[in-house]
Parts: sequence; C-alpha cells; structure tokens
Amino acid sequence: MLSKVAERLYWTARYLERVENTARLVSVYDKLLFDLPDEINIGWYNLVILNSCTELFEDRYKNQDERNVVKFMLSDDTNPSSMLTALKMVRENIRTTRDVVPAETWEQINELYLFAKHNIQQGINRSKRHEFLSEIITGCQTISGLLYGTMSHDAAWQFMKLGRDLERADMTTRLLDAGTFALLSANGDASVNLRQIVWGNVLRSASAYMSYRRTVKAAVSGPEVANFLLEDPHFPRAVRFCLTQIDVAANKLPKHQEVRAVLKSIDPGALVIESEQQLGEDFRDYLNELQVQLGNLHNSIAATWFPIP
Repeated sequence: MLSKVAERLYWTARYLERVENTARLVSVYDKLLFDLPDEINIGWYNLVILNSCTELFEDRYKNQDERNVVKFMLSDDTNPSSMLTALKMVRENIRTTRDVVPAETWEQINELYLFAKHNIQQGINRSKRHEFLSEIITGCQTISGLLYGTMSHDAAWQFMKLGRDLERADMTTRLLDAGTFALLSANGDASVNLRQIVWGNVLRSASAYMSYRRTVKAAVSGPEVANFLLEDPHFPRAVRFCLTQIDVAANKLPKHQEVRAVLKSIDPGALVIESEQQLGEDFRDYLNELQVQLGNLHNSIAATWFPIP
C-alpha cells in the first residue's frame, strides 16, 4: 500500500471521529445549560481552550459568547478543527480512496455532508441544536458501522483503526476536562446533586452511562467516572481501551517497533483518583499531559508510515 493512501485512510478515520466528538463536546455543554442552576456559569469559551484554538478564535471574534463559540466549533471554515471543516476533509479523503473503501461510503458521507451544510444554522441556534447534533452523531456512527461491517480488515483497515482510536482517546480526555471545568466554575461549592448532574452528562455525551452503571455498579461520582473513562479495558471510548486497540492495529503493520514503544510510555492510570478533591486543576493538567502524549504518538505514527519525501 502506498504511504499516501495509508495516510488518507488514517485521516479519514480521525476526521470522522472528530466530527462525531465535536458534536458530543458541544452537546455536553448544551445539556449542562438546562441542568445546572442559573448561578453556575460554565463558560462556553472553555470549549475553545479545550481545543487549543484561542489565538485563532480571537483573530475572528471579539465576544466570547455562546453563539460565537458554537459557530466557531461547528461551522467556521477558518477553524481546521470545526465540525464542518472536518466533515469536508472526510469527504475529500474518501473521494481520493474510493478504490479502497466500500462503494457505499461515498454516498453516505455525501448525504451527511449535505445535511450538515444545509442545516448548520440549526446547530448554531439553541432551539434545534440537540436534534441537529444527534443527527450528526447518528450519521457518523452509520458510516463507522458500514466501514466495520463491509471493509476487509487488512492493512487499510488497520490504518483507519489507528486514526479512529487515537482521535477517540484524545476527545475522551477533553470530555473529562469539560466536566471538571464545569464543576470548578461552581467555585468549590458544588453539591453532591450538582456533581452527579455534571458527571452524568459527561457519561451520556460519551454514550457511556449504561456501560458505567453495569461495570461500576454504583452511583455516579467524579472519581468513578474519571477512572472508568480513563482506565476501563472494555468500554470502546475509554482511553485504556483505545490505546490497546492502537497497539493491536500497529502490531499488524510493518515497522511498528517505534510506535509501540511510544504507546507503552502512555499510562492513563498514572494518576490515582480517589476523591472529588483530586478533580481540580491538577487533574486538568494531567489530562493536558495525556493529550500531549497522544500528540507524540501521532508524530511517531506519521514518521513511521507517512514520511515526508
């Protein structure tokens, strides 16, 4: 397989996962608006900070309000991480690898892209945002299911797994960060009920609520949610599970030694979380460090299989 084709498949999966997870990230804040008391201001601008896009945002917008942040996250064509930009990149990468992916994939991504493009205002406005984001998430899952069920699980598929699970692990850390920030916004006055609301929404945004209840068999609490989403070896969006799947995929590809060595250096359970008090700024710093390590893993993957001529 040509390295260029492998790279496009890798980025197809990353961008598709990014589209879905950006919708999930906006969704968790949108739901919190309805559930949190009026005196708790969760700050929409934190979504820009979570995605490391502060300079780009400030070049475009003067006000850090909800509408500008949601527009920047969902539709801004100057933001390379916006949902619509990522969806365009999925479409372009699939267009140039149509001989490798199932034929129906092109039709499905076109339908999702056209839906998003023509209805993006629904996502920016609050009244129909939930329905719009749900439709985007469902569309991404449909394409992912199509690829999983009809694409040969050969080298091409392994490169898609690398991209999907790396992006998924990164976004799980950002969902946790979003929940942590929401509680920090309460200035340390978060009640038990408020903490359950926030962490319950984080679980639901990762479609993890039922899996959490079956696995943990306890009420929703910050330490348990954090440990579950970081360490669970069976839940597909847990960081530990994603890293294991990256290792499985890399092991089936040639010249994997360096990538697997970088993988082994990443430990999502390095910080032992036993109490709510540990879910503060130190925890946010830890999540940021995990994101840096995942960035280093991407660099290793790119250097190994997608070298610049």
